[in-house]
Amino acid sequence: MPSKKRATPISLQPLDALFGTNEETNNGICEIEIGSLHPFPNHPFQVKDDKKMEELSESITQYGVLVPGIVRLRESGGYELVAGHRRKRACELAGLEKMPVIIKDLTDDEATVIMVDSNIQREELLISEKAFAYKMKYEALKRQGKRSDLTSCQVGKKLAAEEVSQNTGDSSRQILRYIHLTELIAELLELADEKKLPFNTAVEVSYLRSEEQQILLQYMSNHNMVPSMKQAKELKQISKEQMLTYSEIDQICMNESTEKVQVQIPAKKLKQYFPESYSKAQMEEVIFMLLASWAEKQ
Repeated sequence: MPSKKRATPISLQPLDALFGTNEETNNGICEIEIGSLHPFPNHPFQVKDDKKMEELSESITQYGVLVPGIVRLRESGGYELVAGHRRKRACELAGLEKMPVIIKDLTDDEATVIMVDSNIQREELLISEKAFAYKMKYEALKRQGKRSDLTSCQVGKKLAAEEVSQNTGDSSRQILRYIHLTELIAELLELADEKKLPFNTAVEVSYLRSEEQQILLQYMSNHNMVPSMKQAKELKQISKEQMLTYSEIDQICMNESTEKVQVQIPAKKLKQYFPESYSKAQMEEVIFMLLASWAEKQ
């Protein structure tokens, strides 16, 4: 684990500066053995051997690594990757032994901010990736004292989130919602990643205690269902007052599912199937008789 160095304020830099595309940092590019490059602790972004990785590897084979990675020294030896995890993997697949990098002298918090900023604009990030990345940068900025007025109150949280939201496309409010998703148990967060649990519903569920989330997960599995936004809000409200139980979850979810269902069919469409002399009551009787016959065959 790298040692903590000076605690200087973090300077948020444009991506060109982070990747070392200016003249000054280009002079500091080194070729480092792939085996000496180690992942950033708790790196929240997945490195997959998918189609895009295959394309990146082919590009590196043909043109080399166009943008060097960013690393810092490790106390235990070798270098810690700050930016360039996917490039490192692509180099491995391409059979390269070394990778071009820029060695920087960074504190833990400075490295965290650069690591997040260099990845957060990638397309098709999972909800969990953004959630943990936002949280890491948010906490790094708070530790660094970027704002002297950051506190645990809602105003302080918003100010910190505003720093995180720079160049992301997400508002400060949305940043805080993403960060709260890190309170979900792994199974529910995975459902959110798979879009089986809607984002807004997942945020509400993330306010439940871990034990309550486990009970909810069991209920969802038993009934093959996903709570609606309305149900999630009700569960959250009860959780504020007392510990949720399986029966309370069942009561909330079953109540909504058994609400009266109303289907309206235009009279003009119905009348084309009945004699003009038929009254409303007679049409309803025929409709229900047909429905009963259909239900028996299912």
